[in-house]
Amino acid sequence: MQEHKEKILSVCNQIRKGTLMETLDMEYVDVGENFLIARMPVTPKVHQPDGVLHGGASVALAESVGSAASYVFLDGNQFFVRGIEISANHVKSIKDGYVYARASILHKGRTTQLWEIRITNEEGDLISNCKLTTIALPKQQ
Repeated sequence: MQEHKEKILSVCNQIRKGTLMETLDMEYVDVGENFLIARMPVTPKVHQPDGVLHGGASVALAESVGSAASYVFLDGNQFFVRGIEISANHVKSIKDGYVYARASILHKGRTTQLWEIRITNEEGDLISNCKLTTIALPKQQ
């Protein structure tokens, strides 16, 4: 299992190169049977003007980890995954450190999937709670 886990994380981290995920220094750090976790450093790069984590950066992290989880838990070789709706409730601010986004599946349909993404700080306090709906579109063979 550990070797399989490392391969999944390696693939997820490779596909972020040259994207918003790399720009915001997101990194995939853990995967399990039904979840994927990414982290992002909270630095001035992702701050809003008053020096706390920008809600848009949190949403970018949530959509990135939820979409990657769809790719991992569906057959990414057969489907394109796209986010079609996202909502976020920001409940606590953070100025520095890391935030961790854990995507867990709530509904795994053949076409649409519903993900809960909990964003927490290093102490496990909830920063944002997000829901993401993804759609799996078949790749043309």
